[in-house]
Formats: sequence, C-alpha cells, structure tokens
Amino acid sequence: MKTPLPNDQLLAAMRRIHQGVRERVIAACESQSFEELCGEATMAAGDTVYAIDRIAEESLLAGINEEIAAHGPIVLIGEGVPEGKIVLPAGAAAADADWRLIVDPIDGTRGLMYQKRPAWILTAAAPNCGDATSLADIQVAVQTELPLVKQHLCDSFWAIEGKGAHAERTNRLTGVSEPLELQPSTAETLAHGYATVCSFFAGGRDMIGKIADELSHRLLAGNQPGEARIFEDQYASTAGQLAGLMMGHDRFVADLRPLLADAVQQRGGTLGHCCHPYDICTKLIAEESGVVICTPNGVPVDVPLDTESDVTWIGYANGKLRKTVEPVLRQILDERGLLSQSESRRE
Repeated sequence: MKTPLPNDQLLAAMRRIHQGVRERVIAACESQSFEELCGEATMAAGDTVYAIDRIAEESLLAGINEEIAAHGPIVLIGEGVPEGKIVLPAGAAAADADWRLIVDPIDGTRGLMYQKRPAWILTAAAPNCGDATSLADIQVAVQTELPLVKQHLCDSFWAIEGKGAHAERTNRLTGVSEPLELQPSTAETLAHGYATVCSFFAGGRDMIGKIADELSHRLLAGNQPGEARIFEDQYASTAGQLAGLMMGHDRFVADLRPLLADAVQQRGGTLGHCCHPYDICTKLIAEESGVVICTPNGVPVDVPLDTESDVTWIGYANGKLRKTVEPVLRQILDERGLLSQSESRRE
C-alpha cells in the first residue's frame, strides 16, 4: 500500500510542479501570438477557458499525476479539471483519497495572454473530508507567478498551516532564487494607499462604484477638490490581489460581487463572473503572513472546495486597519440591504 505524502513533501512536490508549469507557459508566451494564446474560448468549471489555459492545465495535471497521485489516490478539483473534479490515479476511489487538491492552472489568464499583467498558478491541499471539505480545511498552499515575457523576476509564495508564510524571487536570466520577505502594510488608514472594491466585469459595476465612493467619503471626509487620497487597482486575479496584500502594495481589497446578484436580477440584468473557491484557494498563505481575510460579516471565508460557489471576500492588510474600515463598510452594505445577502452562492 502506498504512503500518502506528508505536508512538507506535498509542499515540495507542489512547488516542483509549479516550476514546470511556469516554464511551459513562459515558452508558449514567447513563441505564440496573442491570437494563438486566446484560441477558441470555451466555458469550463465556472470560467472561460482559453488556449493558454490548456497549456497550463496539461502540464499541471501531468505533474500532479507523477509527483503526488503516484503516492496514493487524491481528489483533484478546479478550473481545467474534467467535470470540475476527478480522482487520480485513474480508477481510484474518492473514499480512498487522503488529500483533496484544488487548483487554478492560471489565475489571471486575460492579463497574461495579452501581456498586460502577470498571472498565477494556484494549488492548495486539504485532508479529504468528502464533499464537505472546505477552504477552512486547507493545510498546504502554493501560488507561483507567471511573469510577462519582458519580466525577468518572478515570485512564489507558500505556506503550511501554522508554520508561517514564505516566499522567494527567481531571476529568470540567471536561474538564481533568493528569499523574499513578506511585509503586509502596517498602515491604520486607507489614505494615500491602494484600496480596491472589485468590478472587473460587467454586471453591477455602477453599484460597486457607489459603494467604493461612499466608503472613501466616510473614511476620508474633507477631501480637497482635485485631491486623490485612495488609489484603486483592478487587477483581475485574486491571487495577484493576495500577493499585493502580502507584499504591502495594497491595504484593502473587497470582492463583493456575489452580494449584488439579487439586485442585478431585479433590474433585469445578469451578474458577471465572480470569484470561485479555486481563485482564493491560497488564502492560507495570506493569513499566515498576517493579512486578515474574512467576509463582510467578519467571519472566516469558508466554502466547499468546488467550482460553482461564488465567493465574497475582504482582505485587510492588518487587524488595526480592519477595525477602522470594517464597521464603515458594514454600515454601507446594511443600508443597501446587502449585508444580509448570502455570501456564498451556487449557480
């Protein structure tokens, strides 16, 4: 009988797999045009899948088969996985699996394929508790940056539950990797910092904009005409946003899109794409670095490891900043009847 990988060995395997995926994706970006990387867009596991996604998926699945499933059955969940969930190796039973892995081969596909922003490879693992296994059960997580072709430095973050967050920066030109210190902002105000309320896609963006404006107004009353004291960065990658919080680039991120579903529907519209569990599966790393990740109601973000649940989440760079911002945000959401909305919705 094969022995399942312990946490540290599982982490090492996940990091090796990510390095292989990164090499293949970079090679594709260097050799193929935007049109080739876009390919034929199809819907799969809760998101649009492009040709570049398929390259990452094939490499990730092969690596997981060789490096992890070879040691014992696992349940694999995520974007790019057939039907959203499979058991590896082929023929194994889900009940025999020790681990459930949730993956996103490329988080931030659109920015990467047009060479606008880096993307990320995500993998997280939780002990197999059947279909009840959730984000709260994750014990190991890795996210690895997929750099732009013109970018010679790229980062990787990882964590084992209770052992802190770690990171390294790799120089693609020399192949040398060096430790990278994670330093979330210690600021207690949003003034002169980056704070974003997500509105990546069509569907409720006017409502999100009003929430963001009202939050800024109440927190920073007294702005002078022409003054900009809160900055916004619509980085369409949840992992990229988590990285920004961990590195001290961002102080606050709120992804409230699922809360708007009823309001958008009532006025005859359709809510756009939302965050799914595989997008935020590496939140453990951010939390281990000191970043606070929670829902608008202030409780931990916890949804099943699936590809359908819409996830509402808020990231605060530190606890003191949370105490400043959270009561104001909750009041704004409550006034709009949004705080009582379900924070995890299934399609």
